[in-house]
Amino acid sequence: QVHLVESGGGVVQAGGSLRLSCAASGSRFVLPAMGWWRQVPGKQRESVAILTSRGSTSYASGVQGRFTIARGDAENTVYLQMNSLEPEDTAVYYCGADVLTLELTPMGRSWGQGTQVTVSS
Repeated sequence: QVHLVESGGGVVQAGGSLRLSCAASGSRFVLPAMGWWRQVPGKQRESVAILTSRGSTSYASGVQGRFTIARGDAENTVYLQMNSLEPEDTAVYYCGADVLTLELTPMGRSWGQGTQVTVSS
């Protein structure tokens, strides 16, 4: 079982920056991809940024050029640098990871508990 812990949410004024971090812990797993999703009340969770184990990245069109996803210094960590934040970025941000066993059996996607990001205008 993989446990994801996020940190770094908070309140920031429009135009400001925040950095979210996510650390995965557990044993005997492989993470082919980690990423960030966000959700606002009444809407579906949407993908924000994805990073694969091979280093490929993908971004939602609305955050392209403002957000950057990258590996952290520690193993199985990823962070999301968010710049030029807009009120529309306000949401609960979730770290997610696709999980495989060491035998490469898919185990589904694990989620963190979520961290609130609020951007004031």
